[in-house]
Amino acid sequence: MNDPVIPPLPTPRLQLGLLVATPGALCVLQAADISVFQLLNRHARRDWGDVCESDRQQNDLAAANGARVLSCYALPAGQRIWIITEADRSTTTVLLPEEY
Repeated sequence: MNDPVIPPLPTPRLQLGLLVATPGALCVLQAADISVFQLLNRHARRDWGDVCESDRQQNDLAAANGARVLSCYALPAGQRIWIITEADRSTTTVLLPEEY
């Protein structure tokens, strides 16, 4: 009799807290026809977007250990959107890098 295969547990979603977006980020997303919620969902699922491998690893550790997490998503026209979740998970902010 074979043992049943147990699928791995899904990675827990990142808690986002209060959601905040800057007017500049919302304007760029609207022009690109991309929903802010699409990017927030990726961030919550721990898809950190366009970050280097060391930043990806740092985000994975930060998500597990309660430190600040930053995702970066490239848009079709070349702009970038950052999403930052604070260490205490009280707030997640969507912004343009130059607004930081």
